[in-house]
Amino acid sequence: MTSEQANAAAYWKANVRLITWSLIVWALVSYGFAMILRPMVAGISVGGSDLGFWFAQQGSILFFIGLIFHYAWRLNKLDKEFGVEE
Repeated sequence: MTSEQANAAAYWKANVRLITWSLIVWALVSYGFAMILRPMVAGISVGGSDLGFWFAQQGSILFFIGLIFHYAWRLNKLDKEFGVEE
């Protein structure tokens, strides 16, 4: 395996790790807080409704937008680290 192939394999491994953690966070927010953990967070009030309802209606959307920006930021750092930036 050449140095370039090893670098590409390491870059892809880091990228897949970033995608995996992003999907875990996405699942936790969308399914965890909005559905499964809703009874546990029902007593916390946010904007006049309980936290579970807020995550299901608004919070998860805002969180996903933040997650997209975080992914883009981390991927740009990863690109610079491996020398593949545009």
